[in-house]
Amino acid sequence: MNRIHRWLCRSNRWRKKIGPRMSWVLDGLELGQDLLEVGPGPGLTTDLLRRDARYVTAVEIDPVLAESLSRRLRGSNVTVLQGDASSMPFEDAKFSAAVSFTMLHHVPSRELQDKILREVCRVLKPGGVFAGSDSLPSFSMRLIHIGDTMVLVDPKTFSSRLEAAGFRDVSVEPTNEAFRFRARRSAQ
Repeated sequence: MNRIHRWLCRSNRWRKKIGPRMSWVLDGLELGQDLLEVGPGPGLTTDLLRRDARYVTAVEIDPVLAESLSRRLRGSNVTVLQGDASSMPFEDAKFSAAVSFTMLHHVPSRELQDKILREVCRVLKPGGVFAGSDSLPSFSMRLIHIGDTMVLVDPKTFSSRLEAAGFRDVSVEPTNEAFRFRARRSAQ
């Protein structure tokens, strides 16, 4: 992430925005006891998630962000792993649920995004839910991503991409500035 983006993702402004978005995404969902968070960045979302889950495992590719989050949450119910979510070191069917908030557009290609979707499906328990959100195109999105990766996810095609990755019961709902998604790993 560029410098502006790093600042924004740690700001109180973003904290105020992400809280209601997370509530919208997670409304009515049961996440279970062993939650996977993909791409927590500086961890504002992690701070909210760890209140409701017994265990949270956060996978962050950026070594600086992963180290900072790990240090900050040491001794809590959160384990932070610095690594690539397209190739996670977990056994199949480990997690009760997985979440991803406003990070998929940071993955540098659609192919890598799809690889992450398949990998999340692999590490979810049968019937486990994958939920999250991402941003829609806007002037402000383009502005804060100058010199940064931005491969936006099209909500119109995202359902079929989740299904191709192995998910069922897929739902994608856009608003003016973002979309939420929910999907389940097949129960078999």
